[in-house]
Amino acid sequence: MKHLSQAAQALVGQSMFQLLARVQALQRAGKDIVRFEIGDSTLMTPEHVIEATKRALDNDHIRYVNSQGMLELREAVCTYTEQSLGFRPDPEQVMVMPANAIIDSVARCVMNPGEAVVYPDPGFVTYQAVFHYTGMRSIRVKQRETSDRFRINIDELRSSVTPDTRLIVHNSPNNPTGMAMDKEDVEGVYRVAEEKDVYLLSDEIYSRLVYDKPHASPGIYDRCRERTIILNGFSKGCCMSGWRLGYAIGPVEVIKKMALLFETMYSCIPPFIQMAGVSALLEHKEVFEGYRDVVKGARDLIVEELNALPGVTCPHPEGAMYAFPNITGTGFTSQEFADRMLEQGGVSLLPGTNFGPAGEGYVRLCFARTADAIREGCARMRSVLTSA
Repeated sequence: MKHLSQAAQALVGQSMFQLLARVQALQRAGKDIVRFEIGDSTLMTPEHVIEATKRALDNDHIRYVNSQGMLELREAVCTYTEQSLGFRPDPEQVMVMPANAIIDSVARCVMNPGEAVVYPDPGFVTYQAVFHYTGMRSIRVKQRETSDRFRINIDELRSSVTPDTRLIVHNSPNNPTGMAMDKEDVEGVYRVAEEKDVYLLSDEIYSRLVYDKPHASPGIYDRCRERTIILNGFSKGCCMSGWRLGYAIGPVEVIKKMALLFETMYSCIPPFIQMAGVSALLEHKEVFEGYRDVVKGARDLIVEELNALPGVTCPHPEGAMYAFPNITGTGFTSQEFADRMLEQGGVSLLPGTNFGPAGEGYVRLCFARTADAIREGCARMRSVLTSA
């Protein structure tokens, strides 16, 4: 008798893309919506990156290449890592693939079904989606709102690691809370992984979007040679979300298996896209610094606007591109708030519960938007709240 596999039946996908499809359908039907749901910027990919792509196409970079990634891009990753984190990995430690797929690949390469993984709650939706369909056991560590920011307690993290735990997921700057961990806490996370002898997946996709202090990475403690696997990419800090380009840096034995898995499924990332990545990492860094400053200004504006809404308080995000306001004072659940804003206000945002149980009482808004869009969206939310 034919049937779907258990893994297929366990697939849940990414809630933000499901809402994206719903919002786009409403827009096609003529509804005016101010959109904060998807983690994408309204800014264009920098011109020098586009020009590098055109040159790559003109120079015949359209053939199959090494499944692990072109040496040019892996070398560029090594150079960028040395400049930004202070250590230089070997090219053999680098794997080029879409950043989202790295989560799945790492899980498959360092864990068996039924083994445990520890990750933050609230946390990026793909963590739960991947670990659920692959049959891993999820252990969530709560991010707590304290003094206008979110934090993870290192002692709680340590006590959550069980004998069957194989992986800890660290995400700073954090999606959805905007938490950017202090260097001392980042070292604390690494020391827990070291003490428990487990792998550490460090999701640093927002490392270029830290606003008030330097970015801190656990990769500096073992240079990604023993247990740390850095996830990074181009979607967020380089305005390249549609390019689907990212990279992992990790122990060679893990990277080699990830490369075989990617080779089996996808063959390789298109080489002209990889050459765009070289340009984004090594050329015109002032462009991306300017982009960070623009997004920082949007952060300051949305925090001010959200804190002026009745029943809403918004901690100050230290990094990434998300505000995660507390909406308990409105009397609505997270889902009720999100539904009401879309249906009555024409504002799309995500309920905090999409990111885990600890997200109840919060909603997520992507603030990489124009000032006009932020003001208009918040004005619409005020109208909904004052008429409730």
